[in-house]
Amino acid sequence: MKNSNRFLMLKKLAVALAGLAVMVNSAASFAQVPDVTNPAIVEAFVDGAVKPLMKANHSPSGVVAVMKDGELIFAKGYGYIDVENRTPVDPETSLFRPGSISKLFTWISVMQLVEQGQLDLDADVNQYLKTFEVKDTWPGQPVTLRHIMTHTGGFEDGFLGYLIIDDPDRIIPLHEALAKYQPDRINPPGRHTSYSNWGTALAGLIVANISGVDFNTYVQTNIFDVLGMKNASFVEPLPPELDANMAKAYRYENGGYVEINYEIISNFGPAGALAASAHDMAIFARALLGDGEYNGKRILQADNLQQMVDEGFAHDDRVNGMGLGFIKRNFGAEGLDVYGHDGGTTVFISHFGLSKQEDFMLYSSFSGPGAGPTHTAFVQGFYDEFFPRDVPYIEPPADFAERAARYAGIYNSWRNNFGGIEAILRALTGTTVKAMPDNTLMIGDTRYVEVDTNLFRAVDDYTQIAFQENADGAITGFVIDGLGVMQLFPAPFYETASFTFIMLGLSVVMFAAVFIRMAYQWHAFKASQGIEKRARLASIAVASANLLFFIVVLVTASGGIQPLMYEIPTIFKVGLVLPLIATLAAFCQAYLSVEIWRGGLLTSVWARVRNSVVAFMGLFMVWFYFYWNLLGFQYHT
Repeated sequence: MKNSNRFLMLKKLAVALAGLAVMVNSAASFAQVPDVTNPAIVEAFVDGAVKPLMKANHSPSGVVAVMKDGELIFAKGYGYIDVENRTPVDPETSLFRPGSISKLFTWISVMQLVEQGQLDLDADVNQYLKTFEVKDTWPGQPVTLRHIMTHTGGFEDGFLGYLIIDDPDRIIPLHEALAKYQPDRINPPGRHTSYSNWGTALAGLIVANISGVDFNTYVQTNIFDVLGMKNASFVEPLPPELDANMAKAYRYENGGYVEINYEIISNFGPAGALAASAHDMAIFARALLGDGEYNGKRILQADNLQQMVDEGFAHDDRVNGMGLGFIKRNFGAEGLDVYGHDGGTTVFISHFGLSKQEDFMLYSSFSGPGAGPTHTAFVQGFYDEFFPRDVPYIEPPADFAERAARYAGIYNSWRNNFGGIEAILRALTGTTVKAMPDNTLMIGDTRYVEVDTNLFRAVDDYTQIAFQENADGAITGFVIDGLGVMQLFPAPFYETASFTFIMLGLSVVMFAAVFIRMAYQWHAFKASQGIEKRARLASIAVASANLLFFIVVLVTASGGIQPLMYEIPTIFKVGLVLPLIATLAAFCQAYLSVEIWRGGLLTSVWARVRNSVVAFMGLFMVWFYFYWNLLGFQYHT
C-alpha cells in the first residue's frame, strides 16, 4: 500500500513537472517573439534583412514602414532615389510605385458611390458606361461591380505591348483604352477567380462617369485631400513638385545602374498608376484600420468598409479568398488575419498588409531588377519573425496513395490570355502536381500533406492549397491560401511545357535535317524533276519559314520581358508573316507527300517516310500557330 501511494505521488509529481515544463517552454517561446512595438528591435531586423537582400539582388532603392496601434513604429528608406546624385530615400517624401495596391483606392472610390446610392454592386456594369459596352458573351449573365471587385468577371488577361508603356505620347483617354483593349470573356461571371487589371480600370471609369470628374481628380479630391496625403498621385507623368522626389527606375547592366523611363499606366490608371510615399501609405492605412476615419476626416462609413472585408468570394472557405477588393492573406500567426494588396510594375514590387485584430500595418516597396526576390524574402520573413505560427508535424495518411493520382497533372492559371499571341505563355507557366512515394503531393517545388478532403498543407510551412471537384468527383482546379485572386485548372496535355518543348524540339531537328540532307545530296536535289522537285522545294520552304520564325522569337525574347511590356518590337510584328508562309508551304508539302506515296516516287520507302515526317512536322506547326494565335497579327498596338 505504501509503495502504491509512493508510486502515485511520483506519478503526480512527474505530471506536474511535465506541465511546468510545457508552461516554461511556452513562456520561453512567447518571450522569444520580438516586440513589434519596439522601434530598435524592428529596425535591427529590417536592416539585417533588407540591406543584404538589396545588395545581392541589385535593388537600388527601398522603403519599409511599420505601424502598430495607430503609431508609426518604424519608417526607413534604403538606397537612393537618384543613384547618380546619391539622393537617399526619405520615407516621408520619397515616392515609390505601389502598382496594384492602387486598386484599393479604386475600390474605396466605388464604395463611396455605393454609400451615396449612386452605384449598385449587383447591377449590370453596362448601365454605367457611355461609349462602349462589355461584350454580351454570356447572355443573361452580366458582369457586375461585385464580380469585378472579387476578380470573378471571367475576363482573360493581357499585357504585351500596351498595359504598361514608357512613352507619355501613347497615353489615350481611359474610355478609349478600355474599348480598344477589351478582353474576351472566357468564363461566365462569378465562377472562377482571374485577376483583371482591365476590370479594375473599368471600375475606375465607372467612378468617373458617375461622379462627373475624371478618375484622378476624383481620388485626389475624395481620398488624398481628405486624408492629407500630400505625396501621392495617379497623374502621369508626375507633377514637377512630386517628380523631384520620385525614386527613379533603373536596370542593372555591366556592373552599374542605368536609368530608364518612368512607367506609364494611365491607359489603365485605376489598376496601378499610383505613386506615393510610405508616409502617405501609412496615413491611408490609419483610415482603413480606423473604420474609415483618420484625424477627424472620413473616407467611408465603418459598416461599408467592413463589408469590403467580410464579403467577397472564395472557392473554398477553408482558405483565404477575396474580399470586396481586399486580398485576404495567410501571413503570420493564426488570428492575425492579414488583408490588403501587393503590387508590381516592371520596376517596383510592393506590399501593403493590414491586420484589424492587431491594429497593424506593414508597407514595403523595392525597386530595380532585384525587387522581386528582395520583396518575397523580406515580407515573408517579417511576418514569420514578429507574428510566428506553429507548424506542427502532420503524418501523411497511409492510404493517400489510393487517391493521389486524381490530383496529379499540370495546372494553368485562369489569369492567362486566350485570344492573342501571349496565350503561348500558358504552355510555359504551368504548375506541376506530382504524387510522391511518401504519401505527399509535390506542388511546384513544395511538398504538401493531406489534412482534409481536397485540402493540403505544406509539410514544413502553414501554406495550404485547396482543390475543387465537380459533381462527378473530378478535380477541376485548385487555389492557394492567401492568393484568392488566382484559380488554376488542369491543363490538357497539349498546353503543357513538356509537350510543347518536345514537339518544337523535334520540329527544329527535322527542319534542320532538311538542309543537312540537301547539302550532302545536292546533286540528287538538282537532278530531281516534277513532283519530287516540288516536294523538296516545299520541304525547304517549310523548314526555312519555321526556323526563321524560331530565330525571330529568340531574338525578341533575348531582351527580356520588360521591353515587351512596353511595346512589341517591329522584328516580331514583321516575323508574324513567317507562320503564314509556313502554313501555305506545309499544306503544299502535305499534298505533294500524298502524291509521292501514290506514285511510289523518290528513291526508296525510307526517303518517302523522311519526306512525310517533315510534312507531318510542318502540319504540327500549322496547328501550333493556329492554336496559340500566331497565325495572323493577333496582338494589340
